[in-house]
Amino acid sequence: MTTQPSDAHRAVTVTRTSSGKFRATNQRGGTMDFGSGGDDQFTPVELLLAAIAGCTGIDVDILTSRRGEPTRFEVTAEGDKVRDDQGNHMGPIDITFHVDFAEGTEGDAARGVLPDAIRKSHERLCTVSRTVMLPTEVTSHEG
Repeated sequence: MTTQPSDAHRAVTVTRTSSGKFRATNQRGGTMDFGSGGDDQFTPVELLLAAIAGCTGIDVDILTSRRGEPTRFEVTAEGDKVRDDQGNHMGPIDITFHVDFAEGTEGDAARGVLPDAIRKSHERLCTVSRTVMLPTEVTSHEG
């Protein structure tokens, strides 16, 4: 039997602040406001895309920046929202890395591990994208 570390549990509470507006609060007290899309606030789907890009970006940054500091580091997550017989969901999500490193030994080393870092994040490390890709049960109930 495997024992999970005490920091394995995650929770976020979402509170309605007004019509179409919500605030997410994490267990450490951090907050993020979002909405239904009528303004410039992120929507839940955009937060999902940001979570995927952010998670895999953190993985890749950790693995590459040990060798050389990036001069540009952008990750784009995109896909189409689909409405079909299975209900509303995202179609295939594409993650694109735009990462540059300075010329020289450190930059060469970082560039050398970049493809492997992206692969490792996709195949094993990024909790968010791995959760989306695996069959993960989500239940809803009244508390």
